Amino acid sequence: MKGFKIEATAGKARAGTLKTAHGEIKTPFFMPVATKGSVKLLSVEEVELTKTQCLISNAFILSIRPGLDVIGKHNGLHNFMNWKKSLFTDSGGFQVLSDEFCIKLEDEGVLFRNPFTGKKMLFSPEKSIEIQNKLGSDVAMCLDDVPKAGAKTERINEAVERTAKWAKRCKETHENKKQLLFGICQGGTSKKLRKKSAEQINKIGFDGTAIGGLAIGEPLKKMLETVEFTLPFIPEEKPRYLMGVGSVEELVKSVEMGIDCFDSIFPARTGRHGKVFNNAGHFNIGSATYRFDLKPLDENCKCFVCKEHSRSYIHHLFKTKEENAKKYIAFHNLFFVQSMMDKIREEIIEGNFSAKSFLGKMKKGEL
Repeated sequence: MKGFKIEATAGKARAGTLKTAHGEIKTPFFMPVATKGSVKLLSVEEVELTKTQCLISNAFILSIRPGLDVIGKHNGLHNFMNWKKSLFTDSGGFQVLSDEFCIKLEDEGVLFRNPFTGKKMLFSPEKSIEIQNKLGSDVAMCLDDVPKAGAKTERINEAVERTAKWAKRCKETHENKKQLLFGICQGGTSKKLRKKSAEQINKIGFDGTAIGGLAIGEPLKKMLETVEFTLPFIPEEKPRYLMGVGSVEELVKSVEMGIDCFDSIFPARTGRHGKVFNNAGHFNIGSATYRFDLKPLDENCKCFVCKEHSRSYIHHLFKTKEENAKKYIAFHNLFFVQSMMDKIREEIIEGNFSAKSFLGKMKKGEL
């Protein structure tokens, strides 16, 4: 039985369960990004060891390569990836609307250039949903119009209106009864347009609602203010998804506001560039400071990297450009974030979670 149930609250923060066709997801939760069906440098088995409950893949990219015919031979994306747990698919709107791909944006859809063949193609809301229905993900996302950070009000309003029209067409096209469908609200950092978009999406009616078009370059303070303003206009009884957020501070503060679900490339990507998450915040393993440091990446972390290897060793691998350095740090960062989300959930259930207190205890090494 699919659905969402809130089990405990601490202020506006919620701990619940999202039931999908492939099992239950304990909320709040974080999804690593497996754009092409894989988290870069990590095997499916390694991702499972990070305590990840759910991944998100890109429907647009996967429909081009390897193609729906190949994934269809495996009877769906789960089998193709050999991922047994829950799986979201993004519509691909963010990629389609990038300057690299987008030729023309219109109400019918996005005319884009195939990144592999150079051929022009139309990507419509109907096409996006048909692809996601066939991929068989647990949660499909509507195609939305994503304006760039700092866009003018006229462009943001256009995106809000188009996103609502596309959302309606997505819902009308959606036929996979085993799959949940989430809508996305837009509006930039405009309170007026965020309210308008959220109300439009609510009226159409979806299994969950995402806040899109943030974490794309606007100041952190402005992003958090926009999230806080928008949440009262999203139904409390449904899961709330903040797209593209993956830093420790953003995650903790957003959960406190009432967000249930996140995705981001940030922990894994920054790990591949040497940024290590730890209770004190983060540090760059490439610094000469760590050449003789025998401590683990984080003294409270229970991942295999922290149990088995020193900062000195990871520093050596990173400085000599050994790929395992990137792999180890990406693994650690994901494990760190998933462990943090578990601890946040525990505190919500106990009724004593607050972002300020939680971040303070992290910095003191008390978690």
